[in-house]
Amino acid sequence: MPSPYICRACTAAARRQPTSRTAVTTSTRAIRSAARSKRAASIAPTTRGSAAADAKRSASTITTPANPSDPGPPPPTSKPVAKMTPEQRAFLASALRVNHAGELAATVILKSQTPPLVTTHPNLRPLMSHMLDQESSHFATFNGLLAKHRIRPSALYPVWSAAAGILGWSTGLLGKEASMACTEAVETEIGEHYNSQLRELVKWDQEARERGEELDPELRELMGEVRRIRDEELEHLDHAVEGGAKMARPYEVLTGVVRGGCRGAIWIAQKV
Repeated sequence: MPSPYICRACTAAARRQPTSRTAVTTSTRAIRSAARSKRAASIAPTTRGSAAADAKRSASTITTPANPSDPGPPPPTSKPVAKMTPEQRAFLASALRVNHAGELAATVILKSQTPPLVTTHPNLRPLMSHMLDQESSHFATFNGLLAKHRIRPSALYPVWSAAAGILGWSTGLLGKEASMACTEAVETEIGEHYNSQLRELVKWDQEARERGEELDPELRELMGEVRRIRDEELEHLDHAVEGGAKMARPYEVLTGVVRGGCRGAIWIAQKV
């Protein structure tokens, strides 16, 4: 028969054994938790850096809203472009040549008028400077278009320059009214000349649209420039009338001679 003391000892040992295993398990869990915390602490900076990089990449892909005032590029068109015909190529060459010669003459006329005119009428200096700046810009525009399309200028370039210089200087000496009458006559002829070009270009544009095509870009560029310059030339015409052009004596003779000379020069420059 076993001893009751032994049984009590075994029982006490058995009761103490689970407590020991629980302590070991608790200690192991604490060690594993500390290890996980340490690994998390070592990974945390990398995670923050990655998040910052992601944020930077996201910010770089944000599209800046377009400026409402900026029309942006023109919408693509599915219409084919009409091929420029030989007639249209000849028109382009002739129009650029004569327009270039006309703007040369207008620029030289104003340059020649200004010294004698502002000597007697200093108040006209701002107006003469304004018109000369615009005429110089027109001349530069057609000069650039001639170079772009490799079209030679008028062969009578020196003649137009000399004739314009004489006309400008003589009307400047005659006084304010004569100068303004000269400007009125020149701008009247130039305005009508540009309008005739625009009518032809608009007709070709309408014909191309009826065929389901777009006008050649070179002709469309010319149409835009001619329209802009025509409007500024007509502004000069208004300035001349307001400046007393109708008071020139003899008005009809002076304007008739100038307009006749302009028409003759336009006809010649279109061909030579």
